[in-house]
Amino acid sequence: MKKATVVVIGGGQMGRALVGGMLASGFATAEQITIVDPNPDSRQWWTSQHPTVGFGDRLGSENAQADIFLLAVKPHLIPHVAAEIAGLVDQTKLVISIAAGVSLQTLCEHAGHERVIRVMPNTPSLVGAGASAFCVAAAATDDDCRWIEQALAGVGTVARVAEAQMDAVTGLSGSGPAYICLVIEALADGGVLAGLPRPLAMTLAAQTVLGTAKMVTETGRHPAELKDAVASPGGTTIAALKVLEERGLRAALINAVETSARRSGELG
Repeated sequence: MKKATVVVIGGGQMGRALVGGMLASGFATAEQITIVDPNPDSRQWWTSQHPTVGFGDRLGSENAQADIFLLAVKPHLIPHVAAEIAGLVDQTKLVISIAAGVSLQTLCEHAGHERVIRVMPNTPSLVGAGASAFCVAAAATDDDCRWIEQALAGVGTVARVAEAQMDAVTGLSGSGPAYICLVIEALADGGVLAGLPRPLAMTLAAQTVLGTAKMVTETGRHPAELKDAVASPGGTTIAALKVLEERGLRAALINAVETSARRSGELG
């Protein structure tokens, strides 16, 4: 399905990230993709950034020949959008949704369609550093799975999971960028409090998070081991770690993931 034609419904941030990744990696060409979005700001962005990608204000019979329909919209819009494509798709078409919390069963019911894949990407996909997971309905084929794996590989890492794990994925990597942004902001604030100019504090905080994540992923060493390597006996780091443990940073992050995962289940 590498040469499949794709209709992307929703031209916002995640639609931009996923299509941008497919184009940048060479997985798809602009001629294979059509964006459907009624928002004039979206049209302006696509026209300026990817002028050769097709664009339409609404779904129509001209979209019926597409091989894949990618629903890049918010969860509350899924019933409306899925009902719109119901008249355009048959079992030769693949339907993909990135709406958080919306189950495969719900997608199949609204679209009247069984060949469905559910994806949970995240916003670092915008810079090619995303973490995505997907699960599939029974009618999805091996070729469908290979297509979505290759498409998502263009914007970061990708894993196939059981649908029962998708809420946990949402709580961890789906919502996770917001947690890390909060951590970066707080670290920078701490740097300012300690006397650094804010631009420098922000640069150091962001690079510290980026570099540490790179160490974890590239060395394969456990984060606890890397943490201990920084914490010298009686030194500055172990004194700071004591404060973080006392203030419950670890428990707060664990609870944040759990709460987000539970909310994802409620949305479904």
